[in-house]
Amino acid sequence: MRSARIHRHGDPSVIRIDDLPRPVPGPGELLVRVAATSFNPSEAALRAGWLRDVIATRLPYALGWDVAGTVEALGAGAGGRFSVGDRVVGRLDAGGAAAEYVAASAELFAAAPSSIPLEAAAALPVAGLTAWQAVVEHGRVAARERVLVNGAGGGVGGFVVQLAKRRGAHVIATASPRSADAVRGQGADELVDYTAVAVADAVRGPVDVLLNLAPIDPAAAAALVALVRPGGRAVSIATPVETPRGAGVETTHFVARNDRAQLAELVALVDAGALAVDWAESLPLSELAEVHRRSEAGELRGKVVLVP
Repeated sequence: MRSARIHRHGDPSVIRIDDLPRPVPGPGELLVRVAATSFNPSEAALRAGWLRDVIATRLPYALGWDVAGTVEALGAGAGGRFSVGDRVVGRLDAGGAAAEYVAASAELFAAAPSSIPLEAAAALPVAGLTAWQAVVEHGRVAARERVLVNGAGGGVGGFVVQLAKRRGAHVIATASPRSADAVRGQGADELVDYTAVAVADAVRGPVDVLLNLAPIDPAAAAALVALVRPGGRAVSIATPVETPRGAGVETTHFVARNDRAQLAELVALVDAGALAVDWAESLPLSELAEVHRRSEAGELRGKVVLVP
């Protein structure tokens, strides 16, 4: 089978499509025939070697954290929740989804949405879980709150905007002109073109919650936190946010965890028509290195799924 791997850290050219034996599911594992994986910018950071202090990667490393596919075989003891032929979706923290097949613990999978193409479901796990934890757990977004989403045009941002709107918030979103229509369609009440104006200058009045999804310099982060009212919350998945002493703003910087129950809730929202999965492109797995290059050049919008 084909698998996208790195044998050393470096620029996108280090990504190779290797020919490997098809994996055999171990006890408690599913063998999944992969319909698609999806690209996450953090995987580019891993490939470059910037996350070595955060994520232990043994080389050669098989890329791909998001997976959607069909159960091909069951390991011993893995038949409780799934059967051969079931459509599943999951987040694989050990990687390996950028391949034709993957074997992983059945505990990592949820039933895939039935209302969207299976390959599109690969856009959901990492980005959806990150958005859920930002909005629901750390941001604790509530009805009628003013929420500033910085970086709404990315893969996580689309889910953040929708989840915040679902909770009744007034959403102010930053996006480039390339992403503006998509972000409006996801429910943003106000849009700030960060390529034309400083966000801190464009947002009128205090906000209750800041959700920062973009890597920005510390000065820009401080300017955004200054927009949050005393008693509000500032949450970031990228640049850490800090509050001047005495400002009374709760700050959180987090890395999303894997959570199968939350993933199942996201799937239910998708199938209920309450959460849209926006995948900007569907490309063959052989284009993965080019997707990494385009991401680092700032040329991607939303989620890109890759089909082996």
